[in-house]
Amino acid sequence: MDVKTTSESPRLLPRQRLLIGLLGSLDYPIPNLQFQKLLFLYCQEPDSPSPYEFVPYRFGAFSFTSYADRRKLIGRGLLVDEESTWQLTPSGRRSVVGLHHPGMASFLDRYRMLQGDALVAESYRRFPYYAIHSEIAEDILCEDKTTLRLIKAARPRTIPSTLLTIGYEARSLEYHLNVLLQEGVTLLCDVRRNAVSRKYGFSKSTLSNACSRLGIRYEHLPELGISAERRRAVRGREDYSRLFREYEKHHLPQQPGALATVTQWIRSGECVALMCYERDAEDCHRSRVAAEIDRDTGVRPPVRHL
Repeated sequence: MDVKTTSESPRLLPRQRLLIGLLGSLDYPIPNLQFQKLLFLYCQEPDSPSPYEFVPYRFGAFSFTSYADRRKLIGRGLLVDEESTWQLTPSGRRSVVGLHHPGMASFLDRYRMLQGDALVAESYRRFPYYAIHSEIAEDILCEDKTTLRLIKAARPRTIPSTLLTIGYEARSLEYHLNVLLQEGVTLLCDVRRNAVSRKYGFSKSTLSNACSRLGIRYEHLPELGISAERRRAVRGREDYSRLFREYEKHHLPQQPGALATVTQWIRSGECVALMCYERDAEDCHRSRVAAEIDRDTGVRPPVRHL
């Protein structure tokens, strides 16, 4: 999407320009639910840059990142600080001089007139996975049994007493959460020493809140982490190998309580995912934690790294 801005316009991320461009094309206050569905449907268009990802939430597809951007844009005076609607301020309208993306015009021609339940129902029919947690699907689709069956079929099945691991490197919050949902994870165990991140969504409070909204329990076991000081000393593959050998030999044996806690979660029927940063589990201490727990519990199926 090519959004022209004036010389006085603030610097915006591409996804924020898309958000403002969509609002500018509509040019009226839009209720939260309606705008979220329009943004979702636009991001699914074949020629859309798709800068936002979504999760299945209470009323269907929802982007935590779009609301984080909303707060930033309100703070910069580009969006009206109104809890129930999305609307550009005069400064926001001035920041968008022209929108030169033919796909958006075509999209709005097709969806502009859909309002309220009709718009929500359309998003459910086209993308039933995103309605698996909907609190209103039965009401707005009461006469559409086919879509209701598709929504039911899209719900992932949990495999009890399972151990997985996952890293969030190069992943958005929404992508990360969708992987957890699709794998049937019921408990996310954060094994970072310090549960903070400069990447949106992966600091403890934000991640815990997002997980709880989707029915995933979040727990943090910092005692299973490796200190930042020790990680900063790592320079190459040999240093990593030495660090993990020391971790397995000296650190893990001193954490019987934390290991027993994870073991108990698994034995009680939880599908547990151990989480840290690195995408490749072999480059992360979580694989060593998983191996230790696997030896203790003998969980079946075997540990998988997502």
